[in-house]
Amino acid sequence: MAYNPYKALYLHIPFCVRRCGYCDFATSAVERDSPIIDEYVESLVMDIRRASREGKLGAIETVYLGGGTPSHIGMGRLSMLLYALSMSMHLEPEIECTMEANPESLTAPMVRDIWALGVNRLSIGVQSFDDEVLRILGRAHDAEAARAAVRAAQERFKNVSVDLMCGIPGQSAESFAESVREAVALGANHVSVYPLTIEPHTPFDAAIMRGEMPEPDEDVEAAAMEEARLILEDAGFHRYEVASYARPGFESRHNTAYWTGKPYLGLGRSAVTMTQNAERRMRVQDGQVVDDLDARQMAAEDLMLGMRMARGVSDEHLSRAAAIIDGDAASSSVLVAFDELSDLGLVEHADGRWRPTDAGWLCGNELYGRLLDLAP
Repeated sequence: MAYNPYKALYLHIPFCVRRCGYCDFATSAVERDSPIIDEYVESLVMDIRRASREGKLGAIETVYLGGGTPSHIGMGRLSMLLYALSMSMHLEPEIECTMEANPESLTAPMVRDIWALGVNRLSIGVQSFDDEVLRILGRAHDAEAARAAVRAAQERFKNVSVDLMCGIPGQSAESFAESVREAVALGANHVSVYPLTIEPHTPFDAAIMRGEMPEPDEDVEAAAMEEARLILEDAGFHRYEVASYARPGFESRHNTAYWTGKPYLGLGRSAVTMTQNAERRMRVQDGQVVDDLDARQMAAEDLMLGMRMARGVSDEHLSRAAAIIDGDAASSSVLVAFDELSDLGLVEHADGRWRPTDAGWLCGNELYGRLLDLAP
C-alpha cells in the first residue's frame, strides 16, 4: 500500500552561537564563518532538490526552518536555502513558511530579505525579558535585544511568535508574568510557553547533580502556566494547544500538522520524517526507524495527540478509534478510558466533543499515558 503524501516540511539547521545550559537538541555552537556550515547548507540544498525530483514536495502545505538557530547562519546561506526551496516547490503565500530566529542574530536587513524570499512567519526564541533570568539560562542576548528583535520582525511580518519559558531557577513569579505581559505589549500574535525540563547530560542536569541548582518545582511551573493563561486570554489570545496561544488566525499550522497526524518530511541532521498509510506509521531519524506503529497504535496515538489540542476529539473520531482498537468488543476500552479520565477531571464532554481540561493539561503525563496504553 502506498504512503500518504507529505503535508509538512521541516529543515533542520543544527548551529547556534552558543549552547544553552538546558538544551539537548541536535545542535552545536559553531562560528558563523565556519566552512562546516557551508558544507552543511550545500548538502541540505541537494537534499531539497532530490526530494523535489522524487515528488515528495508536491503536497507540502507548511515549511519550518528550525534548529539550532537558523538566523545564526547568516543571510547568504539562508538565501541559498530559500531560493532552492522556491525552485523546488510552490512556495506561494498560502504556504505557511516559518523560520526560527534568536534576537542576537536577527537583523532588520535579514527580516526584509527572508520576507522577500518567501518566509511569512517568524518564531523568536526570547525565553525571558529579564536579564538575570537570561544570564541563568546562558542565552546569548539580553532583554533589550529581544525587544529590538520583535520590533524589527514587525517591520515586515504580521505573524510573529515569541517563545517564553517558566520554572527557571531564580525566576520569580512576577518576572515570568512580566515577560508574558511584555510579549503581548510588543504585539506578538502567537506565544508559546514552555516549562523548563531538565534533560539528561545537559549542563543544567550536571549542576543539579552537584547541588548547585535546584530542581524545577512542578507546582511552581503549574502556577506559572496558569498565570500565562490568564494574562494571554485576557489579552485576546486563545489556548489552542497545551503550550501554545494565538490571536484568532495566527495558530501555527505547521505544529498543528504534527498534532493532527499529518505526514511530514524532515531534511537535515537528526530531522525526523513521519510516513504513514491506513495500516502503518513510521518515524525515521538519520536513516534509523525510531517508531513503527500499527493501525491500533496509530489510533491510540492520534487520540493522545488530539488531547494536546483545545478542540480535543469528536465523538465520531472516538468511535472510529474504538472500532480500530477494540474491533467488535462489546465494551470498548476507549470509551471506558475516557469515562475514567472524565471522572478524574482530566477531560470533559460537551457539544459532541471530548476536550482536555486545564487539569488534564497540567497532569499531561497521566492523561497522555492512559491513552497510549490503549494500544501498547
